[in-house]
Amino acid sequence: MQKVKYFFGPLLIILIVSAFSSPSKPKIKWLTVEELQIAYAREARPILIDVYTSWCGWCKVMDRDTYSKQTVADYINTHYYAVKLDAESTSSISLNGKKYNFLQSTGTNELANYLLAGQMAYPTTVFLSSLDARPAPLAGYLKPNELEAPLKYYGEAANKRMSFDDYMKTFNGSW
Repeated sequence: MQKVKYFFGPLLIILIVSAFSSPSKPKIKWLTVEELQIAYAREARPILIDVYTSWCGWCKVMDRDTYSKQTVADYINTHYYAVKLDAESTSSISLNGKKYNFLQSTGTNELANYLLAGQMAYPTTVFLSSLDARPAPLAGYLKPNELEAPLKYYGEAANKRMSFDDYMKTFNGSW
């Protein structure tokens, strides 16, 4: 009987713990700006930058409800380099040979100002078709089905062949 207790006791604890733990959510492989540049030098692919702030409630909702969805995470991980950028980062950030500093006057980093064209709204999803491409910011909280078309537009390089309006004429979402 003692052997049975030693065997089933730990097994019962493991079963109880696993029953109450939530299943792991899909994870996007978020990179720093430095890691992005290293990866991009090895293989070019489109870039998605999530510009957020620590106090932004909708940024947290987008992380929880959009970026954690399996189809979204899988698509981003396969087709993009994904970067999270705190718009209020006080650290100097170098991207594509240019150094961006914290701006005391605005309380934001110059890189965030550049990527958002001075229109500081959070969250903002920024698409770059290459490191030196003009940023394409998409401001606001986006549900997975709202993010699908722009993700696929840049992820499939349709932006090099047609306008987004033309792309949308034939786009059929599936998320």
